[in-house]
Amino acid sequence: MLASSALVLLMTPGLAFFYGGMVRARSVLNMIMMSISAMGVVTVLWVLYGYSVAFGNDKDDFFGDPLEYFGLKGLIGGNSAAAAAGKAATDIPLAGTLPMNVFVAFQLMFAIITVALISGAVSDRLKFSSWLVFAGLWATLVYFPVAHWVFSFDGVTAEHGGWIANKLKAIDFAGGTAVHINSGTAGLVLALVLGKRKGWPTTLFRPHNVPFVMLGAGLLWFGWYGFNAGSATSSNGVAASTFITTTIATAAAMLSWLLTERIRDGHATTLGAASGIVAGLVAITPSCSSVNVVGALVIGAVGGSCAPWRSG
Repeated sequence: MLASSALVLLMTPGLAFFYGGMVRARSVLNMIMMSISAMGVVTVLWVLYGYSVAFGNDKDDFFGDPLEYFGLKGLIGGNSAAAAAGKAATDIPLAGTLPMNVFVAFQLMFAIITVALISGAVSDRLKFSSWLVFAGLWATLVYFPVAHWVFSFDGVTAEHGGWIANKLKAIDFAGGTAVHINSGTAGLVLALVLGKRKGWPTTLFRPHNVPFVMLGAGLLWFGWYGFNAGSATSSNGVAASTFITTTIATAAAMLSWLLTERIRDGHATTLGAASGIVAGLVAITPSCSSVNVVGALVIGAVGGSCAPWRSG
């Protein structure tokens, strides 16, 4: 799980390359720093109250108690999530399965990459200082509560968890709701609020460094194994199955994106291959533990063939 946590963290520099290569040369440093800065902002907030909001005992079906694990009290230094409350070891969430400090680290990486994902929607339109303020506010007001809804299962990380996980029983193995829908919605709203980039559509905004984009896509693919397979929280058959379905869907999406470009434009592109990789990874994430090989192929192929029509 520590290795999976490191893999998920690697996704953020990968995303920085992926986004950074797509923008103009004048914007690349700002774009990269928006992704990297999420590591600092989100980590500090996670330690103070983020983990407690996401995985503390439920408060009115909306968020966890922000003071329950404030400053990660009782969590760091062993498998002692409930030590401060004086509970027996058998009452400690995750006891005997996964040290709580490892779980804290793993979920922190999810929070970081989710905030970083939004940055691609504001390229050329938002100052770095404004981004830092937004990142902190959005993580606090949106990501931490939504993570509680989706990832906090009753009796696993808290006695009473979130409503999507426990009442709707939604299947979201590795974060399609809390991560991808959440960040995608935020990116769309930000883009609508900030408006078009100056010069669009008369000025062409070509990627300044396609090798950066492909390098970023490769790092994202590599790190995504920690994201999906790591969500099994142990080295077991579920993790192995998830690893395989993730690979299959991603490969299918890349090929279907290239084929779509070939049919639509008469030629395939390197940028299309990189975009197809990311499309497949996103598409398979929620159901990666629930589908078979054929299902993974279909999900990847559909994701890789539909997305190009909305991305140009």
